[in-house]
Amino acid sequence: MSAVLTSTVAGFSVAIALIVAIGAQNAFVLRQGLRREHVVPVVVTCAASDALLIVAGIAGLGTAVAGRPGLLTAIRWGGAAFLLCYAALAARRALRPGALVPTAQPPATLRATVLACLAFTWLNPHVYLDTVLLVGGIAQQHEHRWLFGVGATSASVVWFTALGVGAHRLAPLLARPAAWRVLDGVVAVVMVALAVALLLG
Repeated sequence: MSAVLTSTVAGFSVAIALIVAIGAQNAFVLRQGLRREHVVPVVVTCAASDALLIVAGIAGLGTAVAGRPGLLTAIRWGGAAFLLCYAALAARRALRPGALVPTAQPPATLRATVLACLAFTWLNPHVYLDTVLLVGGIAQQHEHRWLFGVGATSASVVWFTALGVGAHRLAPLLARPAAWRVLDGVVAVVMVALAVALLLG
């Protein structure tokens, strides 16, 4: 395997392993996919944001941020607060069956949906840790670091497209309010766990 292909495949493999983990961003994309609401703009926003962060990390931002512990602390606390707020909203939905069926809720505007998507991406410290620090740092070890970035960006596009477009296949399973109660309950628990991990990290 050539060095070019090796770097590209390595970038894809590293990024997909990091992105697939359950998190705030994935939970939001999944929910939009299930509601079949503004799925394409959400997928494009997530993939484009990841691409920008990956480029920034490969360009050296990760090294600069790692050298400023005060900034990392601010990002960690701000992100934990954001995740806890979303956990509270998910828990509230889980406790109110009437609000659990997607079709029973008024559709959100495109602007509101994209802003929420941007918040889940840019206010989530895990995104910076995964893309800027980890992907950016590992890329520096490859001869073709920018092709490593191409592979990582491709992984983001593939994953978010599959998650958003393929979520509708779960619709029959989640057609009942009780199923949405479980989904939102799990999301709430995951968000709290991520927030606690950030605060204790």
